[in-house]
Formats: sequence, C-alpha cells, structure tokens
Amino acid sequence: MSLPTSPIPVPVPVPGPSLSLLRPTLALNAWPFTMEPWMYATRIPVSRATHPPPTNTTTKSNIDKLTPASVRWKADNYNHRLEQPTQFYAVALALALARYMRGQEDVLDAGLAWMYVGLRVLHSVVHGTGDWIMVRFGGFVVSSGVLALLAGRAAAVVLREDVALTSRWGSGLWGGPGLYTGM
Repeated sequence: MSLPTSPIPVPVPVPGPSLSLLRPTLALNAWPFTMEPWMYATRIPVSRATHPPPTNTTTKSNIDKLTPASVRWKADNYNHRLEQPTQFYAVALALALARYMRGQEDVLDAGLAWMYVGLRVLHSVVHGTGDWIMVRFGGFVVSSGVLALLAGRAAAVVLREDVALTSRWGSGLWGGPGLYTGM
C-alpha cells in the first residue's frame, strides 16, 4: 500500500547558496536591544529625580518638557528603530527568499544590506550622543537610498519571470516534470 501523493507540487530542497542576507537582517533586528538598556540607563534616573508621579492626565509632551533633550534622544532613537528598519526586514527577507529559490547568491545584495545596517547603527550613535541633526539627516538620506536600491533589486528578482526557477525546480515553478515529490 502506498501513501497518496499530493496534488500540489512540493519542491525538493536542493543545496544552494547561503542565505547571506539574513545575517544583516538579524544584526539590525538585534540592534534595538543595545539601544534599549542605554535608553533605560539614562532615562530612569532622570525620571526618578525630576518627574512628579504620573497621573491619568499626564501626557508624553508633559514628560518631555521635564526631560533633558540628551535623555530624550535615546528614547526617540529607540522609537526610530521600529520605523524604516521594518521596511528593510521585509525587503531583505523577500530578496533572500527570491535569491534562494533561484539558486543565486549576490554579494552586492549582502554588501548593500550590511551598508544599511552600518548606517542605521551610525544613526543611533549620532542620535544618542549629541543629536547633530544635519549629520543624522545625511545618514538617514544615504540609508534611505541604500534601502531604495535594495527594494529595487528585490523587485527585479521577484517580478522576473520564473525562467531561473526552471533549472532549479524542473520545467517551471507551476508544473511539469521536475524535482517535485509525488509527481
């Protein structure tokens, strides 16, 4: 008695390229856990020393008025870690998956991803230490350009016909004889 086969083609894993784009993705994902203790180490002592106990009518702007700018910078930066970098995670994961499915490795993708991570870490250091606005803005503009380039490269790979998948999975992504189980 044999087991029934699936009507849905299931690709058989084939040794392929490393997932080098995942390293910078994980590195940037870990960065807020570095910023968080720094934020707490500066904000909690100031809050204890200068702020009255919060009430249900206390707003963030009320607290910000009592908090020195050099302390607020860390919290502002921590909040920034959850803005544009979320786009990076989506782009890097889509690009890594598309490259993996095509059996491709692209050192430019990985280099751009690491450049983006480095620029975001630099942004955090500038924002957390002195908040030199024009330096921080310049870094943000460059990192946005790098992210836009990565997004464009991801779109080019993902939107490309599945011709490259033919050699990896059989005669095409959607069917035909090839390396599918149960076919």
